[in-house]
Amino acid sequence: MSALARRVELMKHYTYADYITWEDDVRCELINGEVRMMAAPSPTHQQILGNLYADLHNFLKGKTCRVFPAAFDVRLNVNTFDDIVVQPDIAVVCDPSKIDNRGCKGAPDLIAEILSPSTWRHDRITKMKLYKDAGIREYWIIDPVYRTVDVFLLETGERYTWYDGDTIPVHILEGLEIPMDNIFDKVPEEI
Repeated sequence: MSALARRVELMKHYTYADYITWEDDVRCELINGEVRMMAAPSPTHQQILGNLYADLHNFLKGKTCRVFPAAFDVRLNVNTFDDIVVQPDIAVVCDPSKIDNRGCKGAPDLIAEILSPSTWRHDRITKMKLYKDAGIREYWIIDPVYRTVDVFLLETGERYTWYDGDTIPVHILEGLEIPMDNIFDKVPEEI
């Protein structure tokens, strides 16, 4: 394949129909038709993900809402161009009709992303806009380096920052509060 042909292929606008034909072991997202490759997560990232998932999963037993850890496809604009597919670290979906055999079609109620050096800007700027535009109600950004959690209530524009020792109320799940100590349990102080 010539250099020009490779460039044209890279510049192609992809949709979910293209995305589902790719190898399962390729970790990527589709952002407005462009492919964004994803690196394997670090052990620290996975520990935080597991800790948060456990608290959410335990709270949601017997309830309508369900929690899904990465890798879980979320198709944000399924009713239009179908060219946005993200794999958030955590997704909470309270409408069972949005779940199908491939993931979530439409906006989850809550999404949490765990920052890494390579995703910081993407999670704070690009995904924040995508999530707000899609109608996601609550967005968490977890920073393992500074050991903080920023909670954005995207419908109202409210933002809260939580630190060591704090307890985070989950706004979309009445009665659930998650201690920061649970999220960062067994995560080394210095990363």
